[in-house]
Order: sequence, then structure tokens, then C-alpha cells
Amino acid sequence: MIGWQLPHAVKLGEREYRIHADYRDILDIIQRLSDPDEDERVRLYVALHLFYADFKAIPPDLQQDAARQMMLFIAGGVEDSGPPGPKLFDWEQDWDMIVSGINKVAGCEVRALPFCHWWTFLAWFGAIGEGQFSTVVSIRDKLRRGKKLEKWEQEYYRQNRARVTLRPRYTAEELAEQERLKKLLGE
Repeated sequence: MIGWQLPHAVKLGEREYRIHADYRDILDIIQRLSDPDEDERVRLYVALHLFYADFKAIPPDLQQDAARQMMLFIAGGVEDSGPPGPKLFDWEQDWDMIVSGINKVAGCEVRALPFCHWWTFLAWFGAIGEGQFSTVVSIRDKLRRGKKLEKWEQEYYRQNRARVTLRPRYTAEELAEQERLKKLLGE
């Protein structure tokens, strides 16, 4: 995949396979890949079906490469250069801040566009400047690294703790156990 072009297909073996490249499709795939209630293999299988227009046509011996190509596409066509860094944002939790930042960069309401290529969406995402999203991510990063917050950041954090704190994702089983323990403790 070349960064100067917006791919709508992926070459596997000797053939190209059409993909769903709209940002909404990819965000759906990311959400499904992150589902803590689903087995990892099932998550990947569902993601591949959502990514490739005709996943059933991909021979079994090319499916591992199909998964690698999907992840490369999601990464904007850039190979990972090392271990993943700490999570500083969540597509679901932070959607409103992300949308407002991208809308500002794009100069339009991106959700109203009939199609927006994932790589275009990522480029706009990467260009989000000062605003609520960058403030929240900066505070999360400082807290994670144990850095001292500026006075205005401390005030922002006090007033927006729920927004700044990344919520963990629990499986249905973990949530049921938490409820059971709350009942035992009389909460």
C-alpha cells in the first residue's frame, strides 16, 4: 500500500480483493476486535468478514496474510515499529471530542459525508490541534507518567475526571462478578 493513494482493494497472492474502506466500517471493525466478551479468533474472523467485501473468496492459505493486510490498512499503511504504546484514547469513549476535532480540521461535518476513506479520516485525526481532545490526552499522558499537572490542568481534571479517566472494558462475566460482590457487601 502506497501512502499517496487511497486503496480500495488489497492484493493477496495474485489477486486483488475489494475492501470496505469507509471510516465507519473501520471503526466498527476496531470495536469488534476490542470486544472483551468474544473469543479472539471469533473477533478476527468477524473483522475479516467486515473488512473484505467477499472474504469467502479468499483461499484459506491466504487468510493469515489477509489478517495482516487488514491490520496494516487500519494502521494507515504504516508498519508497526515496535511494541504498542500506552492507550491514551478510546474511539468509543472519546467519540464526541474526536468528531469535533476532525470536523474542525476537515471543515465539514464528516458524519454527513456519504463516504470518507479511513486514511483520510486518520490524516484529519492526526491533524487535530489544540482543543478538548488534545487537552484530555495530554492530561492522561501526564498522569500515566506521574508528571505534575499545571494548575489549569489540575482544575480541568477535577471538573472532568469522568471524561479524562479511561474506563476499563469488562467482560459480561467480570461485570456479573462485580455485581455479585456488591450485593455481598451490601452496596
